[in-house]
Amino acid sequence: MSNAEVARRAGLSERRYGNYVSGRREPDLATLVKIASVLATTPNDLLASSTSATPSGELAKQRTFAALAALRADDLERVSIMVEALVAAKRV
Repeated sequence: MSNAEVARRAGLSERRYGNYVSGRREPDLATLVKIASVLATTPNDLLASSTSATPSGELAKQRTFAALAALRADDLERVSIMVEALVAAKRV
């Protein structure tokens, strides 16, 4: 999910959300809860990811799961097919 989409779903301007993502500003608790809800995670997870190093593969998984939570069933099916194709290609 793009930053613009997260901002829209959380009811924030892209600029404001961008300030949070970049670390230039910190959201208040209510805003943090909205953002966490949109990303299908918890405020604690968001705070932990900004204060501790997360292996890049783990971060990619977290981002993928958050994005998947926003998809409809038919889109999830397409994503499943694409992921299975990627895995099959790695085996060759």
